[in-house]
Amino acid sequence: MKKIITGIVLTSMLWAASPADAATTQIKIDDVVLKTDAAPELKNNRTMVPLRVISENLGAQVQWSNSKITLTLNKDTITLNPDSKTVIKNGKTEQLEVKPYLKSDRIYLPIRFFAETFGSQVDYKQGVVSIVTEPLLLENEKVNTLRYEYHMTMGGIIQEIKGNAYNKAIYKIFQEQKGDKVDEPKEYYWHFNLDSPGSYYKLGQYDFMSIDNKSVEQFDIYTLNGPFPQELLEGYSEYLLHNFDENSWYIFSDSAVQAIQRLMNAATTNGFNKIISNTVV
Repeated sequence: MKKIITGIVLTSMLWAASPADAATTQIKIDDVVLKTDAAPELKNNRTMVPLRVISENLGAQVQWSNSKITLTLNKDTITLNPDSKTVIKNGKTEQLEVKPYLKSDRIYLPIRFFAETFGSQVDYKQGVVSIVTEPLLLENEKVNTLRYEYHMTMGGIIQEIKGNAYNKAIYKIFQEQKGDKVDEPKEYYWHFNLDSPGSYYKLGQYDFMSIDNKSVEQFDIYTLNGPFPQELLEGYSEYLLHNFDENSWYIFSDSAVQAIQRLMNAATTNGFNKIISNTVV
């Protein structure tokens, strides 16, 4: 009798822990375990995630209008209403198996439907949803990571971003928000230089790396050394963008710099940015 009871208890424990019955605990995007302050949930065997997971980590743009949410990525557009299974996908009406819902001031959406609509591959195994997105393609090379480097007075830090959505978004800013082409500045340095008004120092180096860990394309952001009297800096741009491979210089804006910083912060928060070297002392 004891053996039978033990067997029943063991079977019950295994059933309670089975992936089909347990809540999803992990989402992996581009082989990175997603960090989120709101855990994914299972509804009718569908994994539901906050809207921010899709917008930040898959790269979808979000617009709100009259309680409607529109998500856009490349040529694909989805419009939905919270608490309704009906969505408009590229102009055609479709029905979700689980309707979006509001919880703790977050809109939850079924991750598989949106990831697959936006061209990602989705797999589910042992409580882990794995999503693979299309990588950034430069010079017929697939970009594996974005290597970000900045130096301080003593030492520097090198970080790597692995998420394809972040790499695409940052590259797009470099391409679309660069201003007029300008001459190479007379003086520019890695470090802040108080002895040289009108010179520039590098805020950061952004290196798009291939799968075999080679640089495909590199951009550097420089900012004007200061503080100096305004009359000494008249006619200088606050930021410059340097395309290292072409050795070409462009005016860059504060809004573009801030947009890149927001993406870097989001990548760090969500687990896609890691430090690979830190020599700051």
